[in-house]
Amino acid sequence: MKAMTSGEYVIRSIRADEWRAVKELRLAALRDPVADLAFLETYEQAASKADVFWQDRAVGSGEGSTGVRQIIAECPDGSWAGTVTVLLEEAGTTDWAGRAVERRQGHVVGVFVRPEHRGTGLAKALFDAGAEWAWGRGAERVRLLVHEDNERAQGAYRKAGFVPSGVVVTPPQAAGKRELEFVLDRG
Repeated sequence: MKAMTSGEYVIRSIRADEWRAVKELRLAALRDPVADLAFLETYEQAASKADVFWQDRAVGSGEGSTGVRQIIAECPDGSWAGTVTVLLEEAGTTDWAGRAVERRQGHVVGVFVRPEHRGTGLAKALFDAGAEWAWGRGAERVRLLVHEDNERAQGAYRKAGFVPSGVVVTPPQAAGKRELEFVLDRG
């Protein structure tokens, strides 16, 4: 993926050597007031992971990775304002929730924009870059799941062009959480 500029941000894939920044941004996301609705992991769980976990994560989702891509928005000072990760799901497999995957698709996870950068159009720029990466790998659509009570995120996803599919998922590891599927078809 070629880096692109969106306003004051550079939107690009992470690099393997940026694992410390990957860890810092994830921990910041898990401190967000709606983290319990947005993520299936707690701050304590993530903070307790060894450095090798974060190193592997950066290698596995950075430049050159084929099935997963983490994309960040980099500020002029080098800090990271937000991120999305896109997983490729293959037709004929099952997804992380045990549901059948019917087509090759991108699955957006780990969406986070720091509070001071929200409302700037940054989320849409990140989604656009993630979708572009998925389209370039033959995805027929891009999807994501959002908690039914996370209205702020649902609004951001709608602004980025995602629409509810009508599918509701209850993640096996998060009993009682109802997640709504939103999709973006290749247009």
